Amino acid sequence: MGETILLVEDDAEIARIIRDTLRQQGYTVAWATTGREGWEDFQRAPYDLVLVDWMLPEMDGIALCRTIRLASDVPIIMISARKEDEDKVEGLDTGADDYLAKPFSLMELKARVASQLRRWRRYHGQQEQTRQSRYEGGLIIEWQNERVLLKNGNVLLTPKEFELLKLLAQNPERIFSKGELYEHVWQQPELGDIHTVTVHIKALREKLDDPAKTPRFIQTVWGKGYRFIGELL
Repeated sequence: MGETILLVEDDAEIARIIRDTLRQQGYTVAWATTGREGWEDFQRAPYDLVLVDWMLPEMDGIALCRTIRLASDVPIIMISARKEDEDKVEGLDTGADDYLAKPFSLMELKARVASQLRRWRRYHGQQEQTRQSRYEGGLIIEWQNERVLLKNGNVLLTPKEFELLKLLAQNPERIFSKGELYEHVWQQPELGDIHTVTVHIKALREKLDDPAKTPRFIQTVWGKGYRFIGELL
């Protein structure tokens, strides 16, 4: 095996039991105690699966799931003492792939983790074969190399410009407010001054030869934000 798992759980006793159980199965387990710490850990290293408790300080499990899902398709298992069907549906709707209700047996935990990792290995193997996306209008995004081409010419983007394009392009047709873009790309809470997002979007459009009035890739949704409308070939 050798897969790496991120566990986000603020109850130290439960976290140690889960961590020790998974380590005995051969997994590498990193443990975060708050939602924000979990998000920071997720950005620093690659993970094959994330276990997220619903009730977390700083950023709850629902918000953490939504944030991770914007950036990755990694399997997420939500852990919660909430057992109502409505709660399970809400957890799954935020992007979680499975829902584990407390209390649960360690046997069930191991089985759920193994099942999600099997699916991830198959999916990840398919994704490795598709490391670029091509769009009408001559736009090519090479995800692994963080390289962008337009009509076979290199487009030199700054790291923030690429992160903006990546977030929008990997979530096509979803409208992102300026605040959401700022929080995700700059990884800071919106403080009221989000003019920097407007500046970066304008620069990105200029480099992609994508005028705001007749966009092919990034569309302004007035009063709401921006969305990616590029058509895949």
